Amino acid sequence: MPVHRSGITRLHVYLAVAAALLALLSLPRTAVATGPSPAAPPRGSAHMGMGVVAHDGRGGVPTARAAQTEGVDVSSHQGDVAWATLWNSGVRWAYAKATEGTYYTNPYHSQQYGGSYASGMVRGAYHFATPDTASGAAQADYFVGRGGGWSADGMTLPGALDIEWNPYGDACYGKSPSAMVDWIGDFLDRYRALTGRNAVIYTATSWWRQCTGDYAGFASANPLWIARYASTVGELPAGWDTYTMWQYTSTGPTVGDHDRFNGTVDRLRTLARG
Repeated sequence: MPVHRSGITRLHVYLAVAAALLALLSLPRTAVATGPSPAAPPRGSAHMGMGVVAHDGRGGVPTARAAQTEGVDVSSHQGDVAWATLWNSGVRWAYAKATEGTYYTNPYHSQQYGGSYASGMVRGAYHFATPDTASGAAQADYFVGRGGGWSADGMTLPGALDIEWNPYGDACYGKSPSAMVDWIGDFLDRYRALTGRNAVIYTATSWWRQCTGDYAGFASANPLWIARYASTVGELPAGWDTYTMWQYTSTGPTVGDHDRFNGTVDRLRTLARG
C-alpha cells in the first residue's frame, strides 16, 4: 500500500472519512439541516388571506359590476384606517379583525370597527381561527366578548369566522377533516347561541377541500365569503352554489384587501338586519 509523505496510508484516509460520515448521520436531525427553515410569524399577526397567494397564486382583477358592492377587510397591519378616503372611493362595507384564538385582540379594532361605522359603512368583525389552540366554543366566546357580537341596527353584519391555512404550522392545524368539521361546527353553534345569527364563513376552496374533505353541511345556513385573487371567483366549496362576499385582491387601494358583496347596498343592509 502506498504511503504518503506524512506517513498516512489511503486506508487511514478512507477510515477517517467513514468515521466522519457515521458521526454526522448519528446527530439529531436539527443538527444536520441543510439550511434554516423560515420562522413562523408571531402569534396574533394572522389576517384574512395571508396564505392565499402562497397556495392559490394571484391572477387578474374582476371588472366592476353594478350589482355588487365594494368592501374592505382590515386588521392591525393597516393601523388607523383612512375611512373617509375609502368611503369617497365607493367602499360601503368593512370587516375588522377583532380576535385570534383565545390570546389576541386587535389593538386597532375600536378605530377600525367604529371608524367604518362613523363614515357610514355597514361594518362587521372577524375572528382568525386557530383550531389547534382552543375549542371552537371557547374561541366563539372570546370573539363575542371582545368585539365580535351583533346588533340589530341595520349597520352591523354578522361575525365572520376566518378559517384558512395555518400561518404558524400545519395547514390544517393538525386536525383530520372530520375533526376540523367538528371544530367549525362547535364555533358556529356557539356563535349562534350567543348572538342569534349565523356567522359568515371566510375560506378558500382549496383549503376547504384539503382540510374539511369538502364538507357541504354548513352551506344551508352560513353565508360564504370566498378568497380568490383572480378575475373570476372560480369553483366554490361543496354545498354553496353562490357566494355572499368575495375577497378578490390583497393589493387594492388604501388598505390592500378589497372585497365584493354579491348584491346591492340594500341587500347588504338586509343581511345586516338579520
